[in-house]
Amino acid sequence: MQFLQLKHHSLSRFTIFIVISSVLCISYLLTSIFIFPNIKSADLSASSNALSSKTSLAHIVFGIASSEKSWGTRKDYVRLWWRPKEMRGCVFLDTYPPYAKMDQAEFPPVCLSGDTSHFRYTYRNGLRSAIRIARVVSETVWLNYTNVRWFVFGDDDTIFFPENLVKMLCKYDHGLWYYIGANSESVVQNKIHSYGMAFGGAGFAISYPLARVLAKVLDSCLHRYPHLYGSDARIQACLAELGVGLTHEPGFHQMDIRGSMHGFLASHPLQPLVSLHHLEALDPVFPQMTPLEALQHLFGAVRIDSERVVQQTVCYDRWFSWTVSVSWGYAVEIFPHHMFLLDVLRVQETYGPWREGGGINDVYAVDTVGYDPDRCRRPAVFFMHKVMYSSSSSSSSSSGIMSSYRAMGEDNCTVDSVSPRKLKEIRVYSEKKENEFEGGGGRRRECCDVLGSSSGDVMEVAIRECGHQELIR
Repeated sequence: MQFLQLKHHSLSRFTIFIVISSVLCISYLLTSIFIFPNIKSADLSASSNALSSKTSLAHIVFGIASSEKSWGTRKDYVRLWWRPKEMRGCVFLDTYPPYAKMDQAEFPPVCLSGDTSHFRYTYRNGLRSAIRIARVVSETVWLNYTNVRWFVFGDDDTIFFPENLVKMLCKYDHGLWYYIGANSESVVQNKIHSYGMAFGGAGFAISYPLARVLAKVLDSCLHRYPHLYGSDARIQACLAELGVGLTHEPGFHQMDIRGSMHGFLASHPLQPLVSLHHLEALDPVFPQMTPLEALQHLFGAVRIDSERVVQQTVCYDRWFSWTVSVSWGYAVEIFPHHMFLLDVLRVQETYGPWREGGGINDVYAVDTVGYDPDRCRRPAVFFMHKVMYSSSSSSSSSSGIMSSYRAMGEDNCTVDSVSPRKLKEIRVYSEKKENEFEGGGGRRRECCDVLGSSSGDVMEVAIRECGHQELIR
């Protein structure tokens, strides 16, 4: 009997244990179902928002290669595009200049490059500063900025177009490994260095996760490649060892040419203008100006509609059978006859080769056409005079932007009644481009119409979207 009572008591305790355990399990399950998933969902939602939020200048860190010797004369180029309150990064010098503290409000902070004397450099007649400049990549990463998606690198004479740079980077997933840049315009430069290399003067971008890995292994690569010429070749070599190739973006411009860049800018690819380089070896962007004045003038258009700058639009004046090519914010060319579109899109060789010697030095990595030595047989060129917002215009748009273009200098050509050279001004009406280049989808060139002129020496042109099946002809 006592045994039965004890057994009954044990069963009661066991039953109570089972009940309590069941209650606790049910409570845990209810909590997991109704509470924990909400917390996890919130975390995932925040993470998803961070990944899907729009890339901005705040997500980019710049590493600018310079030296104490060149920074004094080139810093004004950086001042054109640098925005102290919106941008992060550093300009790397070999020696800290005495005037650097005075510049802190307008320029990137100055960082001193690390010692590279223990690295070998064996390229004959090259500059061993290439090693220091290559290490700008790792030293920029080790600045340990937070909330970084992209690192962008360039020289002190690289002109970046910030809004266009952001729009270009928006096409790519910053969580993946990307090495983005462009080749040289010169075939021989690509042949000597590499078609798979992003030329450093044009600038290049590396996604955050790839840059972090590259920074950890870069020094070991520098020891293996003492025989390479430049810093950009060393970066390419190390990235190749990591299994990463170049993603080509034609908006970066090394500008390995000399003389006038007019042909390139007048027939720019259907891509945002991201950078320009070698401006000290080129004629000013606009005639009758210093190089710096010409760039400041160009940035007047950039500030109003950066995405549209140098985007080419072609239309026809049916009355005179003229071909009108608008490189917005830069120049308008008028050919005194009808031309097929493909012929207008080819780059006129207004420039000379980067290297002397003829042969392959005179071959370019773009679709070019000869430039007539007789200036009177060339198209009439009207350069950007001003750009302004227009609340009303002669175009079909009730509001937008008006840019005007005028001839700069006399060409002493005979002008008859049907010559486009009789014109004194071209007025172009347009709407501000908004995020056309984001997303990486297909792009379409815009159309334009030659409008009724307000006087005999003024032509008006309106840029618009092309119709669904409209042909530019």
